Amino acid sequence: MNQGWTERQRPVRLERRLEFADYEATRDFLDRAASLSERVGIYPDMSFGRTYVNITLHAEDDATALGEPLRHFAREIDALLATEKTLDE
Repeated sequence: MNQGWTERQRPVRLERRLEFADYEATRDFLDRAASLSERVGIYPDMSFGRTYVNITLHAEDDATALGEPLRHFAREIDALLATEKTLDE
């Protein structure tokens, strides 16, 4: 898994916090993440403020490990960030 993601076990999930320079950058990222979610059918838990976004990808109910679709989605989020300027990089 790419740097920046934390894998947790109880419950099984991936988490990442992103920090942005301003609200405009945060909003742009959220719009592009929404488009990605609609395209692949994965809808993570996201919370955000003016300059940050917290993302949590939960494993399927009763799963003991994260599946490849969630790991792939995390890589797709990372690809979105490649064109964003975040403060955590």
